[in-house]
Amino acid sequence: MTVLKRQPETVWLNAVSSVPLQQTLRHVDRGYLNFFEGRARYPTYHKRRGAQSATFTSNAFDWNPQTRALTLAKLDGPLRIRWTRAFTTTPTSVTVTLDTTGRYVVSFATEEAVQPLPTTASEVGVDLGLTHLAALSTGEKVPNAKYLRRVERRLAHAQRTLSRKRKGSRNRAKARCKVARLHARIADQRRDGHHKLTTRIIRENQAVCVESLAVKNMVRNRKLAKAISDAGWGEIRRQLTYKAAWYGRTLVTIDRWFPSSKTCSTCGHVLDSLSPDVREWTCPACGMVHDRDINAAQNILAVGRTASACGGMVRPEMVSPTLARSREAGIPWL
Repeated sequence: MTVLKRQPETVWLNAVSSVPLQQTLRHVDRGYLNFFEGRARYPTYHKRRGAQSATFTSNAFDWNPQTRALTLAKLDGPLRIRWTRAFTTTPTSVTVTLDTTGRYVVSFATEEAVQPLPTTASEVGVDLGLTHLAALSTGEKVPNAKYLRRVERRLAHAQRTLSRKRKGSRNRAKARCKVARLHARIADQRRDGHHKLTTRIIRENQAVCVESLAVKNMVRNRKLAKAISDAGWGEIRRQLTYKAAWYGRTLVTIDRWFPSSKTCSTCGHVLDSLSPDVREWTCPACGMVHDRDINAAQNILAVGRTASACGGMVRPEMVSPTLARSREAGIPWL
């Protein structure tokens, strides 16, 4: 880095603090280490118009907790910050990120103790879907907002406008920002909806049971890839995982191959097949009418309780139609 600062082609490196430059070299070293150990792909160059970030350690910024004034190295004065969250401890590092829309975001790395929530007796099973984002075993259905579908026509128009602009022109840069702002708005809305949903589920329930969905494999379906990506099942699962660890809740994951939709939550009868377009079905064994999603959530909760008690991917007993009718009639089965 010292040699680069002395060369005429890269003398502009002296205009910024050396701390974010050193942190960037550490990130590059970590990227190559992850690649050679098989945890990531080969590191690539970042595009200049893509998202960028700079990390400042404690010796490269000044923090005043009383006035909440943040001054970075080689800056004349404190930054003008619109605060979204308060903290009490002293930050160990500060990261300034520039996204593709031109917005600057300041992130503070601090150590704070998260207080567990009061213990509650309620438990819930969650079935993620496309028609409804989530169906709870309590009978509640969370609608799927479909944020991408809402602005899909506007996004397509903005992308066609971008494709007609001459490369390198200022009009193309403006059109690219319009497309980036639409994508950022969609991502912000989806993230906000996920946080509100997962926080409410964690606060209201002591145990949460979900399926271990292989989202990376499911998005290979060309007909459902866009809808699955728009729903964000993987992000919901990730948020439930770390929030449960924060607030002293239990997250139980059941086997992804368990037929939760085809199993009767009343008698345990399993259908041979159930088409995805069938949203309501009647059990041929006990005659119970089931809502597809609510029934699946109730089965997920039942299996989650068993797995939590027995310690494993335990499935409930599969009851044959003959056995179910015998039990209803009170006939002993040997």
